[in-house]
Amino acid sequence: MIVLTSLVVLAVGFWLFFALIGVVLKLAFGIIGGVFSILGSVLGAVIGGVVMLAIAPVIALALLPVLLPVALLAVIVWAIARATRKPDVVVMPR
Repeated sequence: MIVLTSLVVLAVGFWLFFALIGVVLKLAFGIIGGVFSILGSVLGAVIGGVVMLAIAPVIALALLPVLLPVALLAVIVWAIARATRKPDVVVMPR
């Protein structure tokens, strides 16, 4: 019975020891993975921002046929609203 108990205690000790090693490795690789994830997201944001800045003029030129009539309509509405406005009343001090 003592031999069986000592074998169970030894097995539980090994299990706890290897579980502790597993937790330490999981924590270490988790931290390393988190650092690489942060670096990758920052690098992706920088590269994505540069690409967006580089492609913005091309998209603006591609949307020009759609935006010109809209801009013309906005100018016409602005001109009508400005033409129908009453002049400002200026009060001169005595």
